[in-house]
Amino acid sequence: MPGKRFRVLMLGDIVGQPGYRAVLTSVAKLVKQYSADFITINAENAADGFGVTEEIASELFASGFHVLTTGNHVWQRKEAYSYLDSEERILRPANYPGGNPGHGTCVVEAKGVRVGVINLQGRVRMPTTDCPFRKGKEVIRKLKDGTDLLLVEFHAEAPHEKEALAWHIDGQVAAVVCTHTHVQTADERVLPKGTAYISDLGACAPRDSVIGFDPGISVERMKTQLPLRNSPADTPGVIHGAFIEVDLESGHALSIERVREESLV
Repeated sequence: MPGKRFRVLMLGDIVGQPGYRAVLTSVAKLVKQYSADFITINAENAADGFGVTEEIASELFASGFHVLTTGNHVWQRKEAYSYLDSEERILRPANYPGGNPGHGTCVVEAKGVRVGVINLQGRVRMPTTDCPFRKGKEVIRKLKDGTDLLLVEFHAEAPHEKEALAWHIDGQVAAVVCTHTHVQTADERVLPKGTAYISDLGACAPRDSVIGFDPGISVERMKTQLPLRNSPADTPGVIHGAFIEVDLESGHALSIERVREESLV
C-alpha cells in the first residue's frame, strides 16, 4: 500500500457521566473532522469514575470506537470480568500477571488495514505488574507479522517511564500514547525512527473539575489527607486526545497533533 495514509484518533480517559455524554455526542463530529479511519478511547473511568461496564463498552463500540483501552481501575467492576474475557476489543494492560481476566492486545481490521493495539501499564508509583518494557517487546514480536501497523497505549504515572518506553520501541510501532494523569501534555512529536509520542492524551471529562472529579472533594482530600471517595464533577465535558497520521508502507507515523473539543453537555 505505497503512499497510503491511515488516520488514527486516540482519545484519553473517559471520566464519569459528563465525559461519557461528551464522547457519545461528539464522536461522529470528530471522526468527520479528522477523516479518522480508526478510533480508540480509554474507558477505565467511564462507570461513575471507576471501572467500565459491559453496557457502557457496548454503547461505545456501537458509536464507532474500534478498541477500548483501560488501566489499573478496570479491576474495580468485578461484574465486568467475564466481559473482559469474551470481548477481545476491550483491553486491559498486557503486563498484568498471567491468569488475570481479559486480553492485553488485539488486532482489528478497519478499511482493509490490520491494526494491532497493545495496552501496557507502568510500574513507577503504580500497582505492581510485570515489566512493560519486556512485555512490550514480546507482544510486538508476536503481532508484527500479522498487522499493518501497531499502536501502544501506555497507562502510567511518571513521564520519565513513559518517554523511556517510547524510545525503547521507537520505530517498531506507529505510536506510543500515554494515559492516566488526565492532563493533556504539550510534548507531542514523532521520534527519530518514526514513532509518534505524547506523554498524556488528557481526559474526556468534566471541564470544571480536578482531573475529572469534584473540586470540593479533591480540596478536602488534600487538606485533610483522609481517604474521601472521589466523585466525578457534574459540568459540561471536554474531550482530549491525539490525531496521528501513519504511512502504511513503513508503518511509521508521519505526524501527531493534539485534539481538544469542548462539549455543551
